[in-house]
Amino acid sequence: MSEHPYPPPRINHRGPVSTLIGTETSYTRTLSEYDIYAFAGISGDNHPNHCDEEYARRVGLGGRVAQGSMMVGYVSGAVTKYLDWAGRPAVSYGYDRVRFTKPVRIGDTLTVHYRIVRADDAKKRLWADATLTNQRGETVCVCTHIIHFQE
Repeated sequence: MSEHPYPPPRINHRGPVSTLIGTETSYTRTLSEYDIYAFAGISGDNHPNHCDEEYARRVGLGGRVAQGSMMVGYVSGAVTKYLDWAGRPAVSYGYDRVRFTKPVRIGDTLTVHYRIVRADDAKKRLWADATLTNQRGETVCVCTHIIHFQE
């Protein structure tokens, strides 16, 4: 079995964006208590579902859960990794069909699987399926991400 360099070498893509269909990356991170409080401070989302263990248990959540918008932020980490690899100026054009399918808890290790599934060469856009799974292989978040290339 051959070794693959990590991170993979930048390709400096310049052709039709449709040639990127099927390319993919991943991003992994373990959620800490600090992450929840730091994100609450940055975003203003300090709802007791995220920051008050007793409240979250009392309302049936089984304990504190991470902010959903933080999960979208993890997808953004995968996007950054992907764009670094592609080596082509681009911006995020948005997220569609975002769903939070299971709670994410402190100590969960999340992996974003990010795969390009669709392209529009005329508009220079790509669509990617993003799936976040926890350390047990359970899907906790799904969405579609859109990239718009600048050139």
